Amino acid sequence: MLCILKNLSAQKKKNFNDTSFLQPVEVSSVKAQEKNPFAKTNISKEEIKKLNIGQDLPFILNNTPSVVVNSDAGTGIGYTGIRIRGTDATRINVTLNGIPYNDAESLGTYFVDIPDIASSAGSIQVQRGVGTSANGAGSFGGSINVSTNELNKEKHLELNSTAGSYESFKNTLLFNSGIMRKHFTVDARMSNIRSQGYIERASARLQSYYLSTAFLTDKSSLRLNIFTGKERTYQAYFGVNQTALDTNRRYNSAGTDKPGTPYKNEVDDYRQTHYQLFYNHQFNKYLKSNIAIFFTKGKGYYEQYKADANLSDYNLPDYGTIKKTDLIRRLWLDNNFYGTIYSLQFDKNKTQLILGGGYNRYEGDHYGEIIWAQEQNAVPKNYRWYNNPAHKYDFSTYAKWTQNITKNFQTFADLQLRNINYTINGFKDNPDLQIKKNYFFFNPKAGVTFSKNNYKIYASYGRAVKEPNRDDFEAAVTALPKPEKLNDFETGVETNNTNLKLGANFYYMYYTDQLVLTGKINDVGAYTRTNIPKSYRAGVELFGSVVLNKVFSVNGNLTLSKNKVKNFTEYFDDYDNGGQGSKFYKTADISFSPNIISSLSLNIIPAKNLLLTLTGKYVGDQYLDNTSNKNRRLKNYYTQDVKVTYIIKGKNNSEVSFFAQGINIFSKKYEPNGYTFSYVYGNKLTTENFYYPMAPANFVIGINITPNIGKRNN
Repeated sequence: MLCILKNLSAQKKKNFNDTSFLQPVEVSSVKAQEKNPFAKTNISKEEIKKLNIGQDLPFILNNTPSVVVNSDAGTGIGYTGIRIRGTDATRINVTLNGIPYNDAESLGTYFVDIPDIASSAGSIQVQRGVGTSANGAGSFGGSINVSTNELNKEKHLELNSTAGSYESFKNTLLFNSGIMRKHFTVDARMSNIRSQGYIERASARLQSYYLSTAFLTDKSSLRLNIFTGKERTYQAYFGVNQTALDTNRRYNSAGTDKPGTPYKNEVDDYRQTHYQLFYNHQFNKYLKSNIAIFFTKGKGYYEQYKADANLSDYNLPDYGTIKKTDLIRRLWLDNNFYGTIYSLQFDKNKTQLILGGGYNRYEGDHYGEIIWAQEQNAVPKNYRWYNNPAHKYDFSTYAKWTQNITKNFQTFADLQLRNINYTINGFKDNPDLQIKKNYFFFNPKAGVTFSKNNYKIYASYGRAVKEPNRDDFEAAVTALPKPEKLNDFETGVETNNTNLKLGANFYYMYYTDQLVLTGKINDVGAYTRTNIPKSYRAGVELFGSVVLNKVFSVNGNLTLSKNKVKNFTEYFDDYDNGGQGSKFYKTADISFSPNIISSLSLNIIPAKNLLLTLTGKYVGDQYLDNTSNKNRRLKNYYTQDVKVTYIIKGKNNSEVSFFAQGINIFSKKYEPNGYTFSYVYGNKLTTENFYYPMAPANFVIGINITPNIGKRNN
């Protein structure tokens, strides 16, 4: 650190004329470039701002190709999820400024822990398919790269406030200092979001702050980011069963173990703080580099009321004749995630080379405490009944080579090596199961691009191998899961003119050993994912935008696909005979993989500074499991949103804008997520489905105030 500061000080006297190289080096190393042969969508800061009405990040990405989003609370605030091409968040690589964000154990992404990160984002790129190499978990369905490190050259102050249905509110204060004294810049944000949720008691209380300060010279930059998110959400993860869905779509069974009124603190309470330090340096006009170190601290618990809990389930002896008691428990997670990322980028004439990678270590303490018991003498004070630490090391390195063979013909090669060491010291329900696994993965990608005038044609191949997540390991030592493997073939054509942009991308994603739920029970009686030999996704993504005239413009996308598993065996509990029964399927649909996904937006400017936007979203039938059983499906749905924005422009770039948005204005009753299980009882196969309903017609109004706070600093 001392040598970095000395290097920066030595350059202070140089003129600060060119800041283009200071655009995030750490992000450009993992993002796909314009001519790279991959399917991608870039979302600018201006577009993010238009879409950001207080919902979590997945809902800002809702109208990008092949995306389906969901929300436990039904409003897009709190716990939310995203799927790309039917692939869930455990197979989507997410980075924040190039730094891995996926949970190291579950491999999922909890956007609730970074509330309103979109307000600090300068750009977002969504890649579909394997895409280019990135840091962190493997990409099986896509990747989401969020950048907050863009250089804000001008002073800027902004206040955003929204209010909506279900007592939803968002307040954000955003400040950019611009470049001060030719070398310094500060960006800051404070956000507060809350909602009662559409689902009963599914409230969310979210707070976050973001602080970034940088020291800049004409060749180097040193930037420190500190941002934190605090969430307290009442749980709604059980879903709504079929019977309740027909009578009370808002029903929430969480907390109902408690006699009388539901337990008021059936909550998830978690804080996550990120520390990121970046050093970028440009050696000359051809060569630049970056290195970053990071530390992420997370700690929180899930609190739950349990009625008539067996003392033996908590490793407690009977207390006289008492074998059961009501109790309140907290399931804790206390984790540290830290490491480094780096890249060296060479760009000269017709050749671009990027060498990069990263190393990180995860330390996660899983433990459970009983904080209250009805039979107080039966449970020791602050009793901890399990403590299962886990450690994970992840090292990866990659080399990317882009070569312009001719003026119109470009090749791309990307080779990644990834090594993972994973240690799990027991599970809550299986404390004696010890896991020690080491993986070594080789993930190559290659492709070609032909571009001429405003047209681009490309083709690529990518391979990805990904480790199982924590829950997959909770099985017998002799039946441990294998890594998943994917071979991804993509080809596409795009045209990009001033008023017309069109594209088509064809893909074939062939999996071996994909991990899916089969209904099979593991050693501790939990449903576990199992490797299946073969499965695939094949489809076409059509997308485009057109400016018809000064008043009308249209943009949209359409995905048509087939998503199949082969030689699949379903398992179900057999209460008549004990054990489990099974049924074989030669071919069936992959769960949560609709054959049709589309989005269409019409933008109308009827008067100066007035914008009307009509957005429709259609998602075809989805199956809750891999059997193609129509009794276990999420029905297709179409939703329609409408938004009106009016802008009042003042002097010196000051501005006040108002908006009103109607969401699902036709009150479509739909459920984008759910789960199912089946069993035999009384010689009859019974299926129980659970759903996560979304809110009917609801509304949001907002005001954005941008005062004039002065011209650019010198």
